Amino acid sequence: MNIIRLKDGKERSLLRRHPWVFSGAIASGDGDSGETVRIESHAGQFLGWAAFSPTSKIRARVWSFHEAQPIDASFFIARIAEAISARSLFDIKSDGLRLIHGESDGLPGLVVDRYGDTLVAQFSSCGTEKWKSVIVDALLAQTGLTRLYERSDASVRTLEGLPEATGWLAGSVAPTLPAARGSLPPEGAGAPAARQSRFCGPGLDSAALDTAVVITEHDWTLSLDVAEGHKTGFYLDQRDSRQKFAAYARRLGFKDVLNCYCYTGGFTVAALAGGAQHVTSIDSSGPAIERAKANVALNGFDAGRTTMLDADVNASLRQYLKDGRTFDAIVLDPPKFAPTVTHAERAARAYKDINRLALSILAPGGVLFTYSCSGGISADLFHKIVASAGIDAGVDAFICERMGGAPDHPMTVAFPEGEYLKGLVLVKRPWN
Repeated sequence: MNIIRLKDGKERSLLRRHPWVFSGAIASGDGDSGETVRIESHAGQFLGWAAFSPTSKIRARVWSFHEAQPIDASFFIARIAEAISARSLFDIKSDGLRLIHGESDGLPGLVVDRYGDTLVAQFSSCGTEKWKSVIVDALLAQTGLTRLYERSDASVRTLEGLPEATGWLAGSVAPTLPAARGSLPPEGAGAPAARQSRFCGPGLDSAALDTAVVITEHDWTLSLDVAEGHKTGFYLDQRDSRQKFAAYARRLGFKDVLNCYCYTGGFTVAALAGGAQHVTSIDSSGPAIERAKANVALNGFDAGRTTMLDADVNASLRQYLKDGRTFDAIVLDPPKFAPTVTHAERAARAYKDINRLALSILAPGGVLFTYSCSGGISADLFHKIVASAGIDAGVDAFICERMGGAPDHPMTVAFPEGEYLKGLVLVKRPWN
């Protein structure tokens, strides 16, 4: 068992049960990729058992702070069971939910989402990669499902010295989807080649398995592709925000809605479900726009109530401002502009610009749902960015609500970095 000895004074975060050990905190010790190592203070005090990562700045991720805890298969089986059981504590009105949320569930580097009968797992650390087969078996046994797709294609894998990996780890041919399935965009174009796995069964061509699934969420239905979509296929973390937006649409009677960075149209469907008369949806991904159209049709809404644009959001906002176009509700849910704090300054300018434009074209009394999913942008900084955007736009707004990720994407007391998604609900008022 290799021992990692920390520099004097660098044990404080671990004593507070924060699970990361950065390379600069280490005085001595080494390990192989994914190896379980013993973390000790400079004085030799036990601090935790951790998975070692030879190339990452986060050099070790703690599995357990209990010295008597063996890190073996039974440990992962128990942790997965605890995470799945915890989801029963949350009010989740969907068959699409996050079962394991990395550090917040005591499994650093592991994300597992459930979409109906299909599991999607992302292994983003050396430790979870080393224990992958145990984790897969435990997930299948404890959920009773037979389909598990791997989406270990996040850029963080390169920081861990790991190659991207995608494909079926377990599965059978997908069940027949609803009748509207025929209206979905073609599947598989440019899809990564799925690899044959011992979990797939003899003679089964894993590349032929269907990666399209349909989930229910609140009062609507949404389709996605676990192989092609962002993250693990969909933004489950915005589930409660979509319901909130539908409620605002219903209560305030939205007529003209703008959904920016619409992806596959989750907020578009929510707006229509809330009674919005017309929704303009913009995304720079053609395939995402096609699936957004399909999701509108899947829920039985008239396509005439929507305008779908494969276009640049920033350029579109500027054109609307130039044309004097206004909307009585706008959603800004952009991609991650600042993955780390080192990108925060540049990202702050980008967030400020789109919020300034959105506030400028928002009708008086209109509602703006604006978000940042960047880990490098704190909730306090995001508030300041939006406030500065309002000043530059010459408008003021009430902050009605603060939004975050759905409860199955938990943040814990010991790991505040889990709060990556921040949102504000603003109502524009005349400038004083």
